Amino acid sequence: MPQHYPFSAVVGSDDMALALTLSTISPAIGGVLVRGEKGTAKSTMVRALASVLPQIDVIAGDRFSTDPRESNPLSPDGPFAADADVETRPVRLVELPVGATEDRVLGSLHLEKALSDGVTEYEPGLLARAHRGILYVDEVNLLHDHLVDLLLDAAAMGRSTVERDGVSVEHAARFVLVGTMNPEEGELRPQLLDRFGLTVEVAAPRDPEARVEVVRRRLAYEADPDGFAARYAEHEATLTDRIEAAQKLVDEVVLSDWALLKIAEVCAAFEVDGMRADIVTARAAAAHAAWNGRTSVLREDIRAAARLALPHRRRRNPFDAPGIDEDLLDQILNDDEPPPEPEGDGADESEPATQESQASESEAGDAEASTSSPDEVPKPDNTAQHERPQQAGGSSEITVAAPQQPYRPKLFTVGGTGAGESGKRSRAITETGRRIGAQRRTGEGGSIHLLETIRAAAPHQHARGRVHNLQFRSDDLRLAVKEGHESNLILFCVDASGSMAARKRMEQVKTAILSLLMDAYQRRDKVGLITFRQDHAELALPPTGSIDIAATRLAELPAGGRTPLAEALLKTTDVLRLERVRDPRRRPLLVVITDGRATYGENALGRAHQVAKHLGATGVASLVIDCETGTFRMGLAHQLADHLMAEYIPLGEVSAAALTDAVKGAA
Repeated sequence: MPQHYPFSAVVGSDDMALALTLSTISPAIGGVLVRGEKGTAKSTMVRALASVLPQIDVIAGDRFSTDPRESNPLSPDGPFAADADVETRPVRLVELPVGATEDRVLGSLHLEKALSDGVTEYEPGLLARAHRGILYVDEVNLLHDHLVDLLLDAAAMGRSTVERDGVSVEHAARFVLVGTMNPEEGELRPQLLDRFGLTVEVAAPRDPEARVEVVRRRLAYEADPDGFAARYAEHEATLTDRIEAAQKLVDEVVLSDWALLKIAEVCAAFEVDGMRADIVTARAAAAHAAWNGRTSVLREDIRAAARLALPHRRRRNPFDAPGIDEDLLDQILNDDEPPPEPEGDGADESEPATQESQASESEAGDAEASTSSPDEVPKPDNTAQHERPQQAGGSSEITVAAPQQPYRPKLFTVGGTGAGESGKRSRAITETGRRIGAQRRTGEGGSIHLLETIRAAAPHQHARGRVHNLQFRSDDLRLAVKEGHESNLILFCVDASGSMAARKRMEQVKTAILSLLMDAYQRRDKVGLITFRQDHAELALPPTGSIDIAATRLAELPAGGRTPLAEALLKTTDVLRLERVRDPRRRPLLVVITDGRATYGENALGRAHQVAKHLGATGVASLVIDCETGTFRMGLAHQLADHLMAEYIPLGEVSAAALTDAVKGAA
């Protein structure tokens, strides 16, 4: 079996290596979230981590990896004899797929044995398998929120409790939770983001020499994985010994009153919410001290911990970029007398995977290697309107208006009942929600509908020779059908022509879109953005889960020129057709924001209405937001809505508050 890529060979993301190492020294930190662009060695480094961790002792045959030194192990397979056999094995790396069900994660009743033998037996899930190891979730931002919350609860409490389907089980679940994600595919909600102990940002190196070394290493690894791993065997062994020593030392680290006060001052200065930041920073600082062979916490320990524990806790809304002002951090840490000299003579090192011999080899990581660099997403500029010179060939001045403070919009949904990814917008058959029926079991997982299962088995009891207890077969099993809510694709088609370029109007349009984007973020939707002006329509943002990027593109959107409405609707048709192939379960909601005018091309308005009729005939759920203002109105947006068979709403009524005010006024 080929070797994994060596952990000590993946150099270039020192923050990521440090965060992973600190979490393995002290799992109580709460795990690591790694954010970065694709191809930056996120998965490579996580998978390599398990190979450098010290091996563990477990009770032989126990499915829950019980430590034989525990006096009262929390294992359903216990109790264990004092002389139970012990085996030593490597730490497990358990990967949780994005499509995993709650049953697969938590474990559940062993269905076959329950139905065929009448035996109630618990079948362990991934949390049980990950105990005393690493639980890795790639693309954690695409995992259902309730599963992310479940994982974080288990990681924080160190145990998992299952109360379902007639099973009541509690077992230990202490693991290092590592999640990786690409922010372009969507963000974690703030309350889930805060539950991760540490967060790091990674990006690919920009130095050509570093990139050359990356490629050279990767090619060498692919040509001879075993030989490549052997070159780093000594470094890996040294790293393993150092981690093991730190794991033994961390409980002896003393957090002095000075250290605790400094941590509190740092967290207060950065205005983080709650007390979790203080606790995580303290634990990470203690782990950093142990990593460096010390039993007392110094300034450098607090600084290293704060850089990893605080950036993601400073966000106030989804459009804020994570980050931390390191100058302010240094100012807070250096505003008093230095702490007492540390006990012991441990080395002051903070790069877990960097050895002196490696430095001489000009290491730069593997083919996906990364370097720590905050992935800053610029926030929309809400302070001014910028004017740009007229572009060549343009018929009017091109302007860029800034959106104002977003508001709470009305809820717009897709009609009918879907079956898409769990969310908070439209009605759908989902894995969570209220029970509305039952169906035959067709695959793994699912919640048992006990009453319907009994009803299915009842007519066959005489033929099965029932004496006392009900006789079940696997084909009697019925699973609950639940109705909840799904997320949708919100595709914005925005008129950016000259008729929309008036400052006040474009500000209102962008503010409405920003408000709808905030709503889409909260409801876990994907979003896309099509803009049209001059002589063409442009897919400014392909469908994505990243609301941050959509907000940035919106802020930069210019306005001016003619109105190619037909071209915009044709582009919309193409995008929707492609998305039906890529993500067939996710139903779209088209939001067209325009005054309904069409001024580009021959018979511009007639062509636009013809395309609109064709698009409306496809059955796509649509909404037309009318941006026309003034005393005398042409009503073209209303006509467009009729052709699209779409819901029509004036721009001023997008706000939920506007609707409330209208109702109050009518009363």
